[in-house]
Amino acid sequence: MSERQPVLVVDFGAQYAQLIARRVREAHVYSEIVPHTITADEVRVRNAAAIILSGGPASVNVEGSPRLGPAIYETGVPILGICYGAQLIALQLGGEVAKTGQGEYGRTTLSVTSGASALLHELADEQDVWMSHFDTITRAPDGFSGVASTPSTPVAAFEDLDRRICGVQFHPEVKHTARGQDILQHFLYNVAGCAPEWTPASVIEEQVAAIRAQVGDKKVLCGLSGGVDSAVAAALVHKAIGDQLTCVYVDIGLMRHGESEQVEATFRNQFKIDLVHVKAGDRFMEALDDVIDPEQKRKTIGELFIRIFEEQASDHGDAEFLVQGTLYPDVIESGSGTAANIKSHHNVGGLPDDMELKLVEPLRDLFKDEVRAVGEQLGLPPDIVWRQPFPGPGFGVRIVGTITPERVEILRNADRIVTEEIKKAGLDRELWQAFAVLLAVKSVGVMGDERTYEYPIVLRAVTSDDAMTADWARLPNELLEILSTRIINEVPGVNRVVYDITSKPPGTIEWE
Repeated sequence: MSERQPVLVVDFGAQYAQLIARRVREAHVYSEIVPHTITADEVRVRNAAAIILSGGPASVNVEGSPRLGPAIYETGVPILGICYGAQLIALQLGGEVAKTGQGEYGRTTLSVTSGASALLHELADEQDVWMSHFDTITRAPDGFSGVASTPSTPVAAFEDLDRRICGVQFHPEVKHTARGQDILQHFLYNVAGCAPEWTPASVIEEQVAAIRAQVGDKKVLCGLSGGVDSAVAAALVHKAIGDQLTCVYVDIGLMRHGESEQVEATFRNQFKIDLVHVKAGDRFMEALDDVIDPEQKRKTIGELFIRIFEEQASDHGDAEFLVQGTLYPDVIESGSGTAANIKSHHNVGGLPDDMELKLVEPLRDLFKDEVRAVGEQLGLPPDIVWRQPFPGPGFGVRIVGTITPERVEILRNADRIVTEEIKKAGLDRELWQAFAVLLAVKSVGVMGDERTYEYPIVLRAVTSDDAMTADWARLPNELLEILSTRIINEVPGVNRVVYDITSKPPGTIEWE
């Protein structure tokens, strides 16, 4: 694969910035999210193939609203502005953006006004697009052609093909824009000249070479949890360096029912990978004693993981490297400089500053669906590739409050029932995740004509493409009734079951 040339998605605070990056990758072109403070020199250093300016909540007509460095327009890198990004191009290059007093929100009919448009090539003269703006582009900059309009927006799309700069007032990245992916691909392929080379096979080829260059002939450990991320990371590194790799499964005592047995059976027996099983439940329970704050939980778990891997490194040929299944959403949510720190993932923001092992993170640039595609390409079985995500800290971030052995056992049993019934209902491949959460509070109930004072279990089920956004799953009432009945009848210590109907945003998928 040739040297990577990313499409840089400049984030102006849009709720859709991550979605834009995903849509670019769905066109088999690599993309990265960068802050709006990026400079022209940084664009050149990163060898950008193109730039896409995201939408955002601000008004370009308000003093202090975010801007793009003017020198970036002179780099010659093709640029596409979306919504706020389009308004910014118009304003900064001499067009007009006005407050008309009439915004456009939701589904809108777009009229194509130029048959020579590169963006709207071979699209219908009228089509549905998704709008979400108040300010309006009323005049394109000199040298630009207006190529589409709506009843409220005279310049809904514009382009200057000589400078390879374009803008659209609508959102092509959302599915409500019927031909949005086609419009993005027209920009990527026809305007920017990008080639559709970002594929699972190319990722494997690139990462195998990168892993070999990074580790040389040194010994490497892999933190293997049994989940899809660490499994794909292990398979990828094993393809690169073979028996230089030793996988270490650390049982932190906060795992799902049957987790340890499944990891042993799959990786030691089926794949014949050198696997070390470290039983460290007591150490983690001691470290987490009386820890309530979720950020502190993640950091405590992350640090102890590293200390155990360092111990194992000295026992296995003084290994110098540690493989982790870190994903792009982990980096973004842990505070990448582009996004706010939503939560410190134990394998990113939770790592200690003084760790001795050097990290190997072959999946760090990938979204979850891309990881699954790489796993399939590597030949991993479907029951590993399509396993539901499970957080590295395990039940440590699904017990809201102090972690105790009693609460862990209650949650493990409840979670087992959720897994069984979701699979029985045939929903395990339709849902992104379905699991149980235990709240460390108690409420009054009545069972067998007697008063009870026990814990509630929260059921959480969501649909998603990449975990950056998620919608709560509309589970059948009959299934919810079965789940509630089984959990209350079969799990001692529980007298109430509730269902979380919060999407992401505003909530996160995990409770902590």
